Amino acid sequence: MFTTLTEARVLIEQWRREYGGVRIEQARKLKNLEKENARLKKLVADLSLDNAMLKEAAEGNF
Repeated sequence: MFTTLTEARVLIEQWRREYGGVRIEQARKLKNLEKENARLKKLVADLSLDNAMLKEAAEGNF
C-alpha cells in the first residue's frame, strides 16, 4: 500500500489535521456526506447545462 514509511506517516499526519477530534463514526459520516455533496454538485451542474441548452434551442440560437 505505501512505498515508504515516510508516506504512511505523512498520510497519518494529514488525517490527524483533518479529523483530529472526530470519532471514527463521525469521520465516516463526514466522508459519506462529502461524497454525497460532490454527487449532488455534479448533478446540479449537469442540469444547469441541460437547462441552458434547452433555452438556446427554444430561442432558436442553435
